[in-house]
Amino acid sequence: MYLHLGQDYIVPLQNVVAVFDMDTATVSKRTQALLARLQEEGRIIELYEDLPRAAVLCENALGETLYLTQLSPQALQRRAEKGYAV
Repeated sequence: MYLHLGQDYIVPLQNVVAVFDMDTATVSKRTQALLARLQEEGRIIELYEDLPRAAVLCENALGETLYLTQLSPQALQRRAEKGYAV
């Protein structure tokens, strides 16, 4: 099963490691360090126009990728649980 993250991006649901709420995630120093590392490595893909509402961390054979999306964490959860995934 696949999860649609917005703006024509789809990831395998099995590759999703975590979904972060951007309103609260950046408070943690560990999350800040993760964001800084992934930014430095060029592993962040921006899928938003104004502000990101959620960050989806995915891992596959090529490493970690962080998708910043305008969808809320709750919307992503509903898509994953209720079959709104592609």
